Amino acid sequence: MELRRTKKVLLGVSGGIAAYKAPMLVRALVKSGREVRVVMTEAAHRFVAPLALETVSGYRVRTDVFDTSGSVDHVEEARWADVMVVAPATANILAKMAHGLADDMLTTMYLAFSGTVVVAPGMNTRMWEHAATRHNVSLLEGRGVRFVGPDSGELACREVGAGRMVDPEVLVSALDDLEKPNDFNWLHVMITGGPTREYIDPVRFISNPASGKTAIALAVESAHRGADVTLVLGPTNLKVPVHPRIRVRKVTSSADMAREVLNDFMNQDILIMSAAVADWTPLHQQPRKMKKEDMGDRMELRLARTTDILKEAAALRGGRPRPYLVGFAAETASGEDLVRLAEEKLQRKGCDVILANDVTAGGFGQDINRLLLVSRSGVEDLGEHSKTRLAQVILDALRRHMDSSPVDTRQTGS
Repeated sequence: MELRRTKKVLLGVSGGIAAYKAPMLVRALVKSGREVRVVMTEAAHRFVAPLALETVSGYRVRTDVFDTSGSVDHVEEARWADVMVVAPATANILAKMAHGLADDMLTTMYLAFSGTVVVAPGMNTRMWEHAATRHNVSLLEGRGVRFVGPDSGELACREVGAGRMVDPEVLVSALDDLEKPNDFNWLHVMITGGPTREYIDPVRFISNPASGKTAIALAVESAHRGADVTLVLGPTNLKVPVHPRIRVRKVTSSADMAREVLNDFMNQDILIMSAAVADWTPLHQQPRKMKKEDMGDRMELRLARTTDILKEAAALRGGRPRPYLVGFAAETASGEDLVRLAEEKLQRKGCDVILANDVTAGGFGQDINRLLLVSRSGVEDLGEHSKTRLAQVILDALRRHMDSSPVDTRQTGS
């Protein structure tokens, strides 16, 4: 399991239009707790001033290979850095890197640097798709250079296609990935989160106070550890951090969530059902807003059971060990009662693990939570943590349990 430090970042900025993002990238890296030093090509000066990068990084920007100030700067800077990021990386700079040319400060530092290199291409679509560029990318990937992007969309030249440099937060996430264990690499993980809304009429609905914080934290942590994540998210005001490995599917009702999950469930390796899915939905939804003047002093609401997504998923799986099924039990109980309810749910739903908590002591909408992991092999107290830290603890525990259970190699591809 390979882990890399990324606290000291050597950022190379080459002469593409996306160089205007460099100050924002430096600011995002610094905000994430990293130290950044910048090296620029002469062409990059046409798009962003070195002073802007010096201001946000706090270090003098390197541009001239002959301005060493009495020391061999390209070697010293290369030794200092944990990781080198080139963003944007133009077709020209990729060609130089691929063929070992060192005619400017950036490419000289690249050859002097022996650590992990992360590249964010930025160029015209036709340049990105040209056979020469594809060959250069292949050469660099073969040497271990990591590519992040490019994105597709409208480019500065008004063409639409692949070639746009990824946003700064995506690059920060890529560096975060380097510092995580890759124990979920190649796994497809589906996570549900948030509440559902069961509409009575167009303006009234039945719901609950689930926020989706735990699900989002689990999605980000899974992606950092190498998983391809599908996050099925009910109505929430929370923003999902941008990550190239996270695909978000927004839903509203329990029926929407059931459809999204069950249609794609058998393509997953793990399903983590952390959403607070409504157990009941109005038998009939009124097409227009009900007027209270027409309703009298009482209203009777007839409800129908919603689809039990976890139980249906277990039925689809049959007797196979994969996809691995993880359920949540939000109870108003503690101690032995909480364990008993979780064990009953484990058997009733047919899943592999239940993560249980007492919502009266925290949970919905809170930043801190305490969970018990209940499986057929026993009960494990995962402790009380922030939801970000709890996501790490949960995945550590799931990895241990999955490693001790049979593996369906058809699903994992191993």
